[in-house]
Amino acid sequence: MIGTLIRIELSKIFSKWRSFIGFIAVTVLVPIIQVAMYSEGDEYFNLFTQTLQQQFDFAGNMTNGFLIAFVTLQSLYVHIPLLISLVTGDLLAGEATAGTYRLLLVRPISRLQVVTSKFIAGLVYTNLLILWMAILSLGLSILVFGRGELLIVGEKITILASGDIFWRFLYSYYYAALSMTAVASLAFLFSALVENAIGPIASTMAIIIVFTIISTLNAPFIMAIKPFLITTHLTGWKFFFEQPVAIDKVITSAGALVAYCLVFFTAAAVIFRRKDILS
Repeated sequence: MIGTLIRIELSKIFSKWRSFIGFIAVTVLVPIIQVAMYSEGDEYFNLFTQTLQQQFDFAGNMTNGFLIAFVTLQSLYVHIPLLISLVTGDLLAGEATAGTYRLLLVRPISRLQVVTSKFIAGLVYTNLLILWMAILSLGLSILVFGRGELLIVGEKITILASGDIFWRFLYSYYYAALSMTAVASLAFLFSALVENAIGPIASTMAIIIVFTIISTLNAPFIMAIKPFLITTHLTGWKFFFEQPVAIDKVITSAGALVAYCLVFFTAAAVIFRRKDILS
């Protein structure tokens, strides 16, 4: 029964044009970044390493597919939550807007089955979008730019050998799928609360933006609550590019995201179970 419900919900999702906005946006934006890096990649690399070049000589293909994929992952990551909430924020609220709650629940299925099938369908969509981004940003970049060492300049300088990079990207995309699942779960919760799809989208993005801004502050009370903010853990994919990989940080952040997903889904299920569809 639940499998049939999931297939029905997936057909509903992909029957709406808004569900393809995310795929279209990724399909357009990733090649734009790749073209820009192809024409100005050396200038970009020199800009961020001009201080280092005074002390070190860089040889080899530094502006390679791995660097392009890393830049793409960082630049698109702020937009993906919006693209996901466009769909997952509409899963329950869209039924209310269309006035189809009564028709939906008149069937001999429980409300828990309904909310679970919609939630799983939303997660399938989320993971497909991340998979498409991975194929374009990593696969296409390697095909066009080739492989090479990856230089990461942050709080510390990390240089990864060509043969030690691909698996890091694979795990980082797995983590990205988990973090975007948490975002989808948050939008799904808001979708259960309201009867208009705009509300969940705006609320989800507002929380992400506000929490991201708060996370940049270093006041003592903010540092105390930062580990509990969802945005603190969304970018945990970067831990895979540390040398060595910060496994303890990965486990902590991944565990926090799983907990957020469970809490958001449980809250949405409880709210939906108590929702009055007759008024």
